[in-house]
Amino acid sequence: MTRSNTEFQLGGINHLALVCADMQRTIDFYSGVLGMPLIKTIDLPAGMGQHFFFDCGGGDCVAFFWFPGAPDGVPGVSAPAGRPEQGDLVSAVGSMNHVAFHVPEELFEEYRTRLAAKGVTVSPILNHDDSPFGVAREMYDGVFVRSFYFQDPDGILLEFACWTRGFTDADVSHTPKTAADRHATAHA
Repeated sequence: MTRSNTEFQLGGINHLALVCADMQRTIDFYSGVLGMPLIKTIDLPAGMGQHFFFDCGGGDCVAFFWFPGAPDGVPGVSAPAGRPEQGDLVSAVGSMNHVAFHVPEELFEEYRTRLAAKGVTVSPILNHDDSPFGVAREMYDGVFVRSFYFQDPDGILLEFACWTRGFTDADVSHTPKTAADRHATAHA
């Protein structure tokens, strides 16, 4: 099943802008380790910082700001404290929790092996399904996406993911939670 946007003709993500502590280290990781071409660099006016863009495929970019006075991130607030298998995946409202890059299903396991060989710590493979725990030990028809997680040098949580099946109307079946539900849970 495919659903189309009836309001705007969107072609995907133009770019997602994140903040780094060290632009050279960011280039070394995103271009050197992940192989993303650096396609545009900008020195911001009045010494405000830099803004660099990496091609992450499909016409989409991941971009980074470097600000000389940016405060350090706070694990568990501005981003998750670690990878999902390490514990808490929660981050603050308005934060960027993680970036998932789509990879071909037939190369998924090879890519995990290649990243580990480059010295990147990767999570176990997660076979996401609709079971009570949300993850299956083995692949089966109910798995809708496979993924694994890793972090960049600034602790930004990244994911390589591949869809394993199409979606139907049955895949949209949960009642959305509200801010009132969030506050009720916090006080319980």
